[in-house]
Formats: sequence, structure tokens, C-alpha cells
Amino acid sequence: MTDVARLAGVSHQTVSRVLNDHPSVRPETRERVLAAVEQLGYRRNLSARALVTRRSGLLGIVSSGSWRSGPAGTLGALEQAARSAGYFVTVAIAPEPDPARHAEIANAFVEQGVEGVVVIAPTPGVAEVAQALSTQVPVLVVSAWDPPDDVATISVDQRGGARLAAEHLLGLGHTDVVHVSGPTDWFDAAARVEGWHAALADAGVRPRPDVVGDWSSDRGYAIGRELLDDLPTAVFAANDLMALGMLRAFAEAGVRVPDDVSVVGFDDFEGAANYYPPLTTVRQDLRALGAAALGALVEVIAGGPALPRRLPATLVPRASTAAPRSAR
Repeated sequence: MTDVARLAGVSHQTVSRVLNDHPSVRPETRERVLAAVEQLGYRRNLSARALVTRRSGLLGIVSSGSWRSGPAGTLGALEQAARSAGYFVTVAIAPEPDPARHAEIANAFVEQGVEGVVVIAPTPGVAEVAQALSTQVPVLVVSAWDPPDDVATISVDQRGGARLAAEHLLGLGHTDVVHVSGPTDWFDAAARVEGWHAALADAGVRPRPDVVGDWSSDRGYAIGRELLDDLPTAVFAANDLMALGMLRAFAEAGVRVPDDVSVVGFDDFEGAANYYPPLTTVRQDLRALGAAALGALVEVIAGGPALPRRLPATLVPRASTAAPRSAR
């Protein structure tokens, strides 16, 4: 920094202000310092900086790594938001939601001196790891989990999103409906089940028993084949991939969507608008979730309250839903 200050003709403190994006530096001075940084190839020593400021600028993110559902998209959004805010990010991925593996990763983060950790917790076992970790380092849990008061959580409103799907189908006139859920030990899946049944109960509609899926398009295809023997007028799939599998099963059997059966998904994954037919679904804005999660973690690091936060989901109507044939 002394070399940079000498070349730019400014003080050591001015260089520090520029590197930390302090607003009190004049634009022409900032440009001169940055030009000197570029010319000298200066890079900050993060270890030395952490010793002086007692801040590492490092965040840890733990994810299950499942590509079949929300964690992978949430991970990408979080990592991008953190880097945009000037944090360095260490990402660790456990192939499946394994509490022992998550605990090992979390402890390694603490040893690295992270300022805070985001745990993407799809299941109760992983949530318990996050709760234990919160006694050692500031933690934010990305999950539909309803935690104790001392654990901060954030998620898209899964119950509300499922209500939107149910209310959409009810508004079209559907009453013979079924929900294809995610794995029952996942928080998101359980919350969507709750929201779905609550909305139907409010309308006085008793749906068919839920069918349990596993988030995969293969399982969606198999369930679609099973439903052919006694077809409901509408199906709400707990994610877009299972909806995709059902669309294929129905198409192969000559069942027309939405003429014979309406299909609703959840997530609005990239490509859902190009399913055939384009899929009506519930959108989770993962980019907004990533930005909000980073902001919440920074608040927790600063000693703010561990408040649960829920971002709204939105319904995206497309061509896979219509009124049932009897109502036309």
C-alpha cells in the first residue's frame, strides 16, 4: 500500500479509503489510486487485513448439491450476491442432505475464520447442524423450517406458493385434483403440502390422497403413468421436473393437456416456458432470495435479531391449465 500511495501521490490512508470504497474520496483521486494499483499489480493480503480489522471478509455456504430442486439454484444466487457485495465465498457441497457431512463442513468453516455461514437446509437433520453451529458463528438458514427464536431463517413462502396453485385450479373450476409431493422429509415439500390442503379446505374441496414423489422427472413420468387408470382433472406437482415427466406420460398415452387434465408445477425453472405445453407454475425468485439472504446474514453478523423472513412466491399461468371439460 505504501508503494501504491507513493506512485499515486497520496497518503496511505487515502489508498485504504479507495480500496474499501469509502465515499469521501474525490473521483479523480480514486482513478489515480486505482491506476497505481493496476500498474503495480497490488493485491491485498487478506490474512493481514483480518488481523488488523478482525474481519476476514469471508463467508461460508453449505449446500446439499442436489441439482433436482431448489438448493442448486439457491446456491448460485447466494454466491453471486455475496461476491457482488465484496465478500469472498467458500462453498462446500455435500452430495445429499447428510447431517454428519454438513457438520464436518461447518466446523471447517469456523476454523477458516469465516464471518458467517449460510446453510441451505432442506431436511431436519441439516437444520439441527445449523442450529448447533449458530453457537459458534453467525448463521443464516435458507429453509422453510420454522426454527427456534435464536436461529435466523429465510426462504420463499412455500405454503403461500402452494396456495396460489390450489386457488388457480379452484378458480378454473377444478375439484377432482391431486398433489404429487416432494419427499416428505423435506421442509419445502411439507410446507407445499400444508399450503395446498389448507387452500382446498378453505374452499370445501376434498382432494385425492397425495402421491409422494422424489423431485425427479423419472418419478413424475411413473406417477403420470399410474394416474392414467383414473385421471383427475388437474395435478399439482411439487416441482417442475416431476411435472415434465407427467407431461411426457400423458402425451404418450394420448391424454391432452390441458383439455383432459391440467398440470401445475413449482419453481419456474429455466425452460418451463418451453415445455409442451408451456407449464403453469409457481415461481421462486432465487436471485431475490440470494440478495435477501446475504442482507439478512450481514444483519445477524452485526448483532441484529434472528428474525424469520419469507419472500412471496408468484403464480405464472401458461398453457398447461384450463377449465375442466365439464365446465366448458
